[in-house]
Amino acid sequence: MPIFRKPAFNIGGNAKKLQIPAGTFQACPSCSAVLHQIELEQNQRVCPHCEHHFLIGSRDRLGHLLDPGSFQEADADMEAVDVLNFRAAKSYKDSLAEYQKKTGLKDSAIGGLGRIEGKEVSVAVLDFAFLGGTLGSVAGEKITRCIEAATERGIPVIVISAAGGARLHEGMFALMQMAKTSGALAYHSAARLPFISVLTNPTTGGVIASFASLGDIIVAEPKAMIGFAGPRVIKETTHQDLPPGFQTAEFLEAHGLVDMIVHRKKMRATLSNLLGYLHQEKRAA
Repeated sequence: MPIFRKPAFNIGGNAKKLQIPAGTFQACPSCSAVLHQIELEQNQRVCPHCEHHFLIGSRDRLGHLLDPGSFQEADADMEAVDVLNFRAAKSYKDSLAEYQKKTGLKDSAIGGLGRIEGKEVSVAVLDFAFLGGTLGSVAGEKITRCIEAATERGIPVIVISAAGGARLHEGMFALMQMAKTSGALAYHSAARLPFISVLTNPTTGGVIASFASLGDIIVAEPKAMIGFAGPRVIKETTHQDLPPGFQTAEFLEAHGLVDMIVHRKKMRATLSNLLGYLHQEKRAA
């Protein structure tokens, strides 16, 4: 006769379930490692196992790049208007309200003045979490104003892109931003002032077809997807077999579009060095 009675194994509904808040952990799409969100945030949203660069919010990115307390946001209250009365599964107005609540942003771009290791710079960032970082009238206007402010102040401008292209909800009004931003950059270049374009994953469509590819120096994060159209569209149009990895930052660096690939944790120091070199060259001219 046993001294201790073995307890019955209960798999019924009375057993307490371990409750883990949704979104606490995230699987890395590259190496499948399960990562805690705190661990990711502390590592600038880069996988510590395989160096995969996750998407990062625009404000977090600015926090990592700029000197603490130096950012002065411009045009923070600017919002898009549903000029075309666009309707799909939901109205454009409803989509804007949804993403404003979800992200805490007014639109896909934020911009203003700041400093990187003491060097004054005008900077704009596209946030992919807001309607895929698409370029609409507000984002285009904010980027243009950042460029114009840099030209007026005689300082460099940096634009950091993460975008799915022009915003279809705004039609031609969105496509006009390609010309407007590019025109502002032409005046900036004529003033012999530097523009650094930073491409992150993904940078596509009308964004890469305009200001994002006009940088005096074009920097990209590792393995970022960069291209105008998707691989399937290109293959169906050209009827050609596409080389492997042809829309990655590494492929574009090898073929001359991208000047350098920089790890996110080294981006601040790299941009500071570039700003010091390029802007010193301008003052000496």
